[in-house]
Amino acid sequence: MVKKELVETADGTFTARSEEFDECYHSTKDGALRESLKKHVEPAFFLVDTAKKSLEILDICFGLGYNTLTTLLYIRQNGLPVKIHITSPEMDEELVRSLVDFPYAKALHPFKAVIESIAKKGFYEDEQLFIEVKFGDAREFLRDTDRVFDIVYQDAFSPKKNPALWTKEYFTDLAAHLKKEAVITTYSCATPVRLAMEESGLHLYRPPQSGVRSGTIASPSPDLPLEPIDMALKKERNPSALPLTDRETHAR
Repeated sequence: MVKKELVETADGTFTARSEEFDECYHSTKDGALRESLKKHVEPAFFLVDTAKKSLEILDICFGLGYNTLTTLLYIRQNGLPVKIHITSPEMDEELVRSLVDFPYAKALHPFKAVIESIAKKGFYEDEQLFIEVKFGDAREFLRDTDRVFDIVYQDAFSPKKNPALWTKEYFTDLAAHLKKEAVITTYSCATPVRLAMEESGLHLYRPPQSGVRSGTIASPSPDLPLEPIDMALKKERNPSALPLTDRETHAR
């Protein structure tokens, strides 16, 4: 595979370090597989209606593919008949093409054919699944697509390393592609990110307790069965706090 520094994480699974962003693709403390399952997949599927005939999922960004593969693991383990369409923007095409050689967790080995197809053709399809990687910029994808989503895994590199995928303008574009009851999962709990989400019209919630470090759940819906995050109180306590914006990221 592309020469990436492999890093073993706390759950015994491997992630890798990006030289470009000087950051690992996953939390080494929570574990690569555990982070995908507990911060993204389980919270999302707890909140969406899995009785639907199909679910549209946006995975920002594909990276090593853990969120996508863990979604397949979850629907298999739970016997969900729902059809899944996963779309995932990714800038690093060379990385995706190399993933046939990545040392995935044993639990993900049944999906080897999925990775092989994505690495070779950029997509995988069967009777239940359609997975496609859109090579290129995630923001350009959002500006160009007319798709709307039930679930978004907001799992880009951190706001400090990759701020363009955490700004008010980004979340405004993203919000335009969400269904009414859509769910965004993310590991970030940074106030500038939460403010950016709120000012794009999203409602913010505390994730369910999961045994990993908490992040944020966001949705166009004001009625998710979770504890709302009181952003008015946060702004009162920290009046100088501002949302992350494109203008601020360009000034860096």
